[in-house]
Amino acid sequence: MTIRVVIADDHRVVRHGLCYLLSQEPDVEVAGEAGDGRQAVDIVAATRPDVLLLDLYMPILDGHAVLAALHDAPHRPAVVVLTSATGDEPLVCAMQAGATSSLLKTAPAEDVIAAVRDAAAGTASLSPELLTRLTRALRRPPPPDPLAPLSPREREVLRLIARGYSNRQIGRDLAIGEQTVKTHVRSILTKLGLQDRVQVAIFALRHQADGGEHLP
Repeated sequence: MTIRVVIADDHRVVRHGLCYLLSQEPDVEVAGEAGDGRQAVDIVAATRPDVLLLDLYMPILDGHAVLAALHDAPHRPAVVVLTSATGDEPLVCAMQAGATSSLLKTAPAEDVIAAVRDAAAGTASLSPELLTRLTRALRRPPPPDPLAPLSPREREVLRLIARGYSNRQIGRDLAIGEQTVKTHVRSILTKLGLQDRVQVAIFALRHQADGGEHLP
């Protein structure tokens, strides 16, 4: 069976090198190349490859955005991520988003070819170094919830501040008095160590208080 591969990397030399490397294998066909994330999504849709070799850092759409775009696509290839990232978080995010395997860009040619074949067969592969990094990152405790000090009602007030509501509008929306809203705002300032309402709004938006993961 021939394994059809799309290569997505914004560095032309890397892209062409991978294309040459894979084209030497009798069971591999390079179905397309992409120099940015948007092209990668479009070429995958047009060519329906078995495997996508995906750089994480590309213009227009980065590798994470490509993985997200492919999540509900009619044809979703196995994805082998190519990364030069030294941090653990990009690797974890890519694997959680559906990448089959991940390789450092310094990996030997035989490792790249093996990862493509493994991915096409539905088998994940990680180098010992990346496996260590992934394990370390997954064992790390999650960051504390920055909104943990707030009561449920204070979180509701914070969410409405993020939407630009005045105290009167907040009171009307939550069916409480304006003075009660002011009390909640003062409590939010104290608990979060903020100085004024502007800082509260910035904090709320930064932590996705308006419809994000921390607040309803």
